[in-house]
Amino acid sequence: MNAIEINNLEKNYADFNLKIDELKIPSGYVIGLIGENGAGKTTLIKSILNIIKKDSGKIKIFNKDLEEKELEIKEDIGIVLDNTFFSEMLNAKDIDSIMKDIYKNWDSKLFYKYLKDFKIKDNQLLKTLSKGMRKKVEIATALSHHPKLLILDEATSGLDPVVRNEVLDLFLDFIEDEEHTIIMSTHITSDLEHISDYIVFIDNGRIVIENQKDEIIDNYGILKCDIDKFETIDKSDIVRFKKNKYNYEILVENKETCKKKYKDFVVDSITLESLMLLIIKGGK
Repeated sequence: MNAIEINNLEKNYADFNLKIDELKIPSGYVIGLIGENGAGKTTLIKSILNIIKKDSGKIKIFNKDLEEKELEIKEDIGIVLDNTFFSEMLNAKDIDSIMKDIYKNWDSKLFYKYLKDFKIKDNQLLKTLSKGMRKKVEIATALSHHPKLLILDEATSGLDPVVRNEVLDLFLDFIEDEEHTIIMSTHITSDLEHISDYIVFIDNGRIVIENQKDEIIDNYGILKCDIDKFETIDKSDIVRFKKNKYNYEILVENKETCKKKYKDFVVDSITLESLMLLIIKGGK
């Protein structure tokens, strides 16, 4: 079963166009959403949440039409967006009181457990908390109504490495139930290398790569050659390339084949960050 199905989604602005022909997000996995600022990640997330109105297309969540069953669907979605949607004048007790009236499955006991684990006092105003502590309150809120789907937009930004790992472990605990799904948009690609199962790479409003994370990491590579050797590389092997002062870095799609084909050159493994940089900044 798919947690989300998108068909022919389009959202137009004066200077930007998001166009997703098809995207199926399976239940029970962590999907990493990557791309540079302005690529369309947040527009996609806000379309899925119906925060912005799409111009065309169909979105189904849990096999239910978003426009027809929005309130029912949102009962099962936990949300942490880049910008907090809580007033700075609230404290955790206020949030607990508000959420009881919004979510049928709101679990106050679980909420206060997360606050205790995060070492956050329930009477502290949000405006007195650091950005990282506020983010932890949002994460606790998102998890405390027992959602099936977590949508996270820069949920780990502002957290120090130790707390970030604790939060990632929370997400991994959440995903142990095979009916739970996470969509996680972040610039911290190392987090996605740690927990994601699938990667959806958006560039200029289009999906450019959509695959299992392990297959992307295993298959893609960076071939390095001297400047005077670049013309010897078969153009069909070049996905993107970057010219440096003394050499070229060439993104190739079949790392092992290229290692055999270009035995005199180095073919390195990639990270999600290096893949993203070459796709966005590299030449064709």
